[in-house]
Amino acid sequence: MENLFEYLSSGVSPYQVVTITEEKLSKHGFLKLPYGEAWNLSPGKKYYVTPYSSMLLAFVVGNNLEKIVGAFAHTDFPCFKIKPNPDLTAKQFACVNVEPYGGMLLNTWFDRPLGIAGKIVTPSGVMFYDSKSSVAIIPSLAPHLDKEANKKTEYDIQKECIPILDHLEESIHSSFHLLNSISEELHISKDEIIDFDLFFYNFDKPEQIGTNHAFLSSPRIDNVASVAALTDCISSIENEDSISFVSFFDHEEIGSRSNKGADSILLSNLLEKAVASLGYKRSEFFDMQANGFLLSVDGAHSIHPNYTEKNDPTNEVIMGNGPALKSSASQRYLTDSESTAFIIELCNKNNIPYQRQVNRSGMPGGSTLGPIATSFLPMKGVDVGIPMLSMHSSRELAATSDYLHLKKLLHAFFTN
Repeated sequence: MENLFEYLSSGVSPYQVVTITEEKLSKHGFLKLPYGEAWNLSPGKKYYVTPYSSMLLAFVVGNNLEKIVGAFAHTDFPCFKIKPNPDLTAKQFACVNVEPYGGMLLNTWFDRPLGIAGKIVTPSGVMFYDSKSSVAIIPSLAPHLDKEANKKTEYDIQKECIPILDHLEESIHSSFHLLNSISEELHISKDEIIDFDLFFYNFDKPEQIGTNHAFLSSPRIDNVASVAALTDCISSIENEDSISFVSFFDHEEIGSRSNKGADSILLSNLLEKAVASLGYKRSEFFDMQANGFLLSVDGAHSIHPNYTEKNDPTNEVIMGNGPALKSSASQRYLTDSESTAFIIELCNKNNIPYQRQVNRSGMPGGSTLGPIATSFLPMKGVDVGIPMLSMHSSRELAATSDYLHLKKLLHAFFTN
């Protein structure tokens, strides 16, 4: 659990998630490959590449490649993104102009300590930034001033979800309060900040809660927990007959359609390049796909004890009863019956509990990376994830045992 807590505490933007992953892979002997240059790979070696600073592919090369096995997750999560020209002043409050990133559960972001993290571009290159402290808050309006406060389900984001950063002296109306503060911390001039991708994140720390510490309460469980589990597994496997990979995409929470998202040919191109550099023909790359298998690893919905009617009546998913295998008639998930049977047999063989998730009819639910990524890399596979409550809240809830069983399943999958 120590590795998971490190990811949840420090993976405060997609850039930090990738940075942590790079550090862990390097410690386990993975060699970094240049993106946009020739590769000279060798059987039995471990590699990773970061085409973009929020996306990473890591893979282990066997000695006699017959198949591709892999799994993917995403590095991003719902939060507030800071807009260009971010400073707003209201009376003597220094505020920050933001826009929502992903499908946020907005009311959970009020009255939380907020940090700032992301990427800053300067003439000298890219800098990754993390305030590493709570620097802002979005204060809620007291019920004395809003008699409808407890009935509210919609918010005017531009008005009601603006974080406050500081108190200003009455005579000061700075247009660069945020960037001045960040540049001072980084020991650079404000004018050196050409542009940025910065986000507010919930500064709350992960905790195990419940009378027996059965639950994990933390920001960013979806989907940083999956990245943590997959990094653990890829770091310790060796398969003679496969190229085994994990891929961590960005932009899943906003649809995946980007150069670093799953809805692109990037992953397929990178894997084909790796196989070609090992001396295999393109037709052999296609054969490896045909013989291979994929897992899409993302959060699943646990039944909510206060809203049991929201779940399918014969496929109840409960936190603590094992990872969920997700399927959908409309192909919102990757899973089909043959692929599911393979994973079920793997679970039974290794004494891993599992559950089946199907959305209640009439409730489409969410989708995942699975059907998107496999439209470019057409392989058999399954969508799997740990059951959660409070998904897309600023602080989410999962069962610690489910995470441990997910890790066991992933290890069995890669070493099968």
